[in-house]
Amino acid sequence: MFDTLCFLLLLLLCRFSLAQALTSPQDIAALKAFKASIKPSSIPSWSCLASWDFTTDPCSIPRRTHFICGLTCSPDSTRVTQITLDPAGYSGQLNPLVSQLTQLTTLDLSDNNFFGTIPPSISSLPSLQSLSLRSNSFSGSIPDSVAIIKSLEYLDLSHNSLSGPLPKTLNSLSSLRRVDLSYNKLTGFLPKLPYNLLELALRGNYLAGYISKSSFDGLTQLEVVELSENSFTGTLQSWFFLLPSLQQVDLANNSFTRIEISKPPGGNSDLVAVNLGFNKIEGNVPANFADYPLLSSLSLRYNRLRGAIPLEYSKNKSLRRLFLDGNFLIGKPPSEFFAGDTSVSGSLGDNCLQGCPGSSQLCTPSQKSYAVCKQAYGGKPRS
Repeated sequence: MFDTLCFLLLLLLCRFSLAQALTSPQDIAALKAFKASIKPSSIPSWSCLASWDFTTDPCSIPRRTHFICGLTCSPDSTRVTQITLDPAGYSGQLNPLVSQLTQLTTLDLSDNNFFGTIPPSISSLPSLQSLSLRSNSFSGSIPDSVAIIKSLEYLDLSHNSLSGPLPKTLNSLSSLRRVDLSYNKLTGFLPKLPYNLLELALRGNYLAGYISKSSFDGLTQLEVVELSENSFTGTLQSWFFLLPSLQQVDLANNSFTRIEISKPPGGNSDLVAVNLGFNKIEGNVPANFADYPLLSSLSLRYNRLRGAIPLEYSKNKSLRRLFLDGNFLIGKPPSEFFAGDTSVSGSLGDNCLQGCPGSSQLCTPSQKSYAVCKQAYGGKPRS
């Protein structure tokens, strides 16, 4: 009887201990500092942060009334491993003491109203794999210390007010697979990029200069490059489109003046979509784009291209969307584009083409006037 009572008592103690405070004291201190740095008036009563009531242990289970969302703990309930806030409009600063959460793998504060600088102490998160501060109001520069986080795989700081150059040590993030720094106020050149990168997005900044091969050296896995709405200039050389895993390219709304396109080696390429619209590209339409076997979408709209539309484009069966409008192209477009079984959409309008059927959606908007076209090719405008 006595043994049975002892056993039941031990069982109750075990169960009771599981419900007691297990979370590391340094993690609790960090969470308290994190919440204290957010304006109370910006914490709705229904939100995750409203449930962060430190009268109970953050990692205790079950979480019926307190800490019901916003954080995840380790299996043994001793360490905080994730902070993923709901988009509730929280306003405040990211407290530097977040660096005490040394087992944190995910920090996601997206779609809120955080402001101020990103604390350099964030580099003291050795296990961090995913950092998303998207759609807030962070300002200042991207801390160079971010490059110390060797475990980082995903970085999204887009839609903030970050300024200054990209960290020169960005390439040391050897685990980084996806980075999105779009729609900030970043300036300067592209540094050397991490060699394991799959996706690069830097749309809507003030980046400038040439696209240098040294920035992309060794990037054999890169699939997506989005650099639109910047101030890149010069010639886009043929090596760029020969990156072995490249699938999608968006370099629209820059100031490129020339492009060089080589045929893919062995006729093999994963390239699917290219957008080079709204640049200052001169010369002829590159015929070699037709040799990319999977290319289905090509935009060269609103540049300064001249000459005829390459017949090769009409022979490429994968090409489904073609935008060449807003240039100074001459001659007759390939008749295959207007055959009954054509599947090509897009626009050849606002050029100097002859015989582009007005009944075809491809030929809208209408062509430039004879006077404008004559002047573009060295003649004088007709009175």
